[in-house]
Amino acid sequence: AEAVQRTGRVLGSSALLELVNRLSAQLSGAGPLQSVLEVADTTDVFVNGPREIFADVGTGPRLLDLSLGSEDEVRSLAVRLAALGGRRLDDSSPFVDVRLPDGVRMNAIVPPISGDHTTISFRVPRHAGFTFEQLRTGGFIPDDVHEILSTAVRSRANILISGGTGTGKTVLLGALLGLVDSDHRIVIVEDSRELIVGHSHVVQLAARQANVEGGGEVTLTDLVRNALRMRPDRLVVGECRGAEVRDMLTALNTGHEGGSATIHANTAEAVPSRLAALGALANMSPQAVFSQFSTAIDLVIHLRRVGADRGITELAIPTRESSSGVTMEPVWGRPSPLSEGTFNRRALSRFEAVLEQKAA
Repeated sequence: AEAVQRTGRVLGSSALLELVNRLSAQLSGAGPLQSVLEVADTTDVFVNGPREIFADVGTGPRLLDLSLGSEDEVRSLAVRLAALGGRRLDDSSPFVDVRLPDGVRMNAIVPPISGDHTTISFRVPRHAGFTFEQLRTGGFIPDDVHEILSTAVRSRANILISGGTGTGKTVLLGALLGLVDSDHRIVIVEDSRELIVGHSHVVQLAARQANVEGGGEVTLTDLVRNALRMRPDRLVVGECRGAEVRDMLTALNTGHEGGSATIHANTAEAVPSRLAALGALANMSPQAVFSQFSTAIDLVIHLRRVGADRGITELAIPTRESSSGVTMEPVWGRPSPLSEGTFNRRALSRFEAVLEQKAA
């Protein structure tokens, strides 16, 4: 305000507020992208170059009529945002994944790794989660299976949610945890805090990357082991992507019922092999992973995204077929989101028997 006054110009309150917002975005925000990140329903923003900027508000990425100037300005923006998150981005550290102070996750890569232009990807967290009923009303949770899922949560079944990036794994997990009894203590472990849970007793732990000097790292494995000492009624691993899978499976096999986690996988059938690959990072043999998985997980929920539509497409239960592996027996399935689904009555009966046993 003093600087404007010295110029002799007169600004109205709205113009002054706009100027302050622009300065704030340049100093502590995402610059010209800040207003895009603040648009309601924005889930992702992608910068492929100074004039190739895309935003997704739930209907797929759309090219914006926006320019960030030059490649130097894009790189400067990425470097400044990385520093805000306590990380370094330069030729010696050409890529970074960091959580910004406002909760936005940013991934940035600089040339020559990214070609001719610095690329930046923003993942915008929701400030309010969806309830189970909202997901059901919107078709994300089919009417066919909503009773099965709610019963599974209240019966303390161990649930693994699988799917690709952007299919809604975190959204569904948050909605399911909202069904947990109010007197249960939920301890959540995440790589970056994303889960939004409508529950009265939740503790959320987030991993921390090493600082510029290479110290201070806190891994998901560290957090899972620590969470087990916090007497959780429900242990939740936001996403299994590494050696923490060993501790998660061990915990769910040692009396910690009602736990849940998410994992990247193409289909429910591919989940065992995906877990075996992650278990190798923890020096677990495939046989050990399959043995733990078949007794730890009661239900796998698979999600799929087709265009702007996403939702549950498979329910399956693991069955140990032999010492060599695990098969996923379909309980319910449909070809794509919003299409009709069908039940496998034999597998459904088996799963319902498991729920009755847990409820007893």
